[in-house]
Amino acid sequence: MKVFLIGLGSIAQKHISAIRKIEPNVIIYALRSTNNAESHENVINVFNWDKAIEADFILISNPTNLHGDTIIKALEFKKPLFIEKPLLHKLLQVDEIIEKVKSYQIPTYVACVLRFHPVISYLKDMMNSVKSQVDEVNVYCGSYLPNWRADSDYRNSYSANEEMGGGVHLDLIHEMDYLYWMFGKPIQVKSTLRSNSHLNISAIDYANYQLIYPNFVASVTLNYFRKQNKRELEIVGPDFILNGNLIAYTLMEEISNKMIVDESSQIGTLYDKQMSYFIKGLRENAIYENDVQTGIEVLKLVLND
Repeated sequence: MKVFLIGLGSIAQKHISAIRKIEPNVIIYALRSTNNAESHENVINVFNWDKAIEADFILISNPTNLHGDTIIKALEFKKPLFIEKPLLHKLLQVDEIIEKVKSYQIPTYVACVLRFHPVISYLKDMMNSVKSQVDEVNVYCGSYLPNWRADSDYRNSYSANEEMGGGVHLDLIHEMDYLYWMFGKPIQVKSTLRSNSHLNISAIDYANYQLIYPNFVASVTLNYFRKQNKRELEIVGPDFILNGNLIAYTLMEEISNKMIVDESSQIGTLYDKQMSYFIKGLRENAIYENDVQTGIEVLKLVLND
């Protein structure tokens, strides 16, 4: 297998590790912008797109504000695309991307790794039968941006800079993605996006959404400034209260005090599961659930457009 990679940051390293567990002999070409770019073990630095024609797929994991142009360029090679979330940071190039994907019949996948979380996958299956009983959904994800990349100044990261496509609403698009996956498209979205915290960054550092469905409202809160990480999902129904802790990999039914899911042993396996799903799909010519079209729908919710 050969992979052509654009963007070689921390998330790309996780994807590379996952690929190698499946395909130990994979050849990875990484497109670099300068001749003195850092070298990585068993990754071949290249400085133009020529090797893309040899690839089994193209993996896009560069800064979000570059995704649009990168995707359009990659589509010229008519290779399957694995695109790190979010698909884009704005909707300006959406029509061109959709047109080319349809015209070339190219398989696409937008990487939202929480779809492979055991708590989320369990709830997805469960909601197929009890969705009509849901009365309330509450989602919270707070973490501390300065701790994300402790070896560098967080203010210089793309996450902290609006012009680079940063912002908590885009970085943590996972929450909106899995709600869309579980419950479908809401009938209305209300949002509050702010950048007023002590972090003093240009990108959005607090986001609150209300996704309004016919019989319930899903409330979503995201932030960059919580020093103790918290990532939870609560679903309330007439005779159940489900509380999922996505950090601990547990799901509790609070009324009966019953632990439904306890998969702490799986922590760290999500990227492996995701890449297995993608590569299996390549071999079987499968249609991916989270393709470009789905990624655009979720992005429209996030941008409330």
